[in-house]
Amino acid sequence: MDYTAARHNMVTGQVRPNQVTDIRLLDAMRGLPREAFVPTEFHGVAYVDDAVPLGEGRYLMAPMVMARLMQEAAPAPSDLALVVGCATGYSAAVLSNMVGAVVALESDSAMAAEAAHTLTELGIDTVAVVVGPLAGGHPAQAPYDVIYFDGAVPEVPESISSQLAEGGRLVAVVSGHGTNSAILMSRHHGGLSSRAVFESSTKLLPGFERKKAFAF
Repeated sequence: MDYTAARHNMVTGQVRPNQVTDIRLLDAMRGLPREAFVPTEFHGVAYVDDAVPLGEGRYLMAPMVMARLMQEAAPAPSDLALVVGCATGYSAAVLSNMVGAVVALESDSAMAAEAAHTLTELGIDTVAVVVGPLAGGHPAQAPYDVIYFDGAVPEVPESISSQLAEGGRLVAVVSGHGTNSAILMSRHHGGLSSRAVFESSTKLLPGFERKKAFAF
């Protein structure tokens, strides 16, 4: 399989037609070997317009959804970014091309080790992979200018939104009550605002399951 051609086709056929215009983002996706971040048996479908299974209930987000989310976050070269649920590290690798440094949080230690290995193999040295529960974020390095959720959540926990810097942007797909909306949260003058930016369906991140209400 010609992976260079597959990357080009992904960008020109899936990403750019879906309102993604950030040249840095397009160049990053065109240059990074997406197949290196999925199991060997899925190399052939690494560039399809859909989520790719990684095992343990985790998925590589569809290229268009990831790209739209990152563009909405408006990453800047001096930003510190947090990726929540980095899995094998693809989204962190893409984001590293647009910000100063990335903290990539992963709850699965084996997957985190795989992400760190792949990033090192690709010569990406501005991403720090850390292991811990996803719902807590990573307060040790907060505040963050950009927070990106690599999968859908029922809601954005305050434990993570509180780690957003003044002027910072948080992007996530929120899945609940029959709707799936990508949202952009931002912090200004200490307060948080939130708005839906596009409709999307993506796989849920483990560790954010909505608590069941008590039934009489």
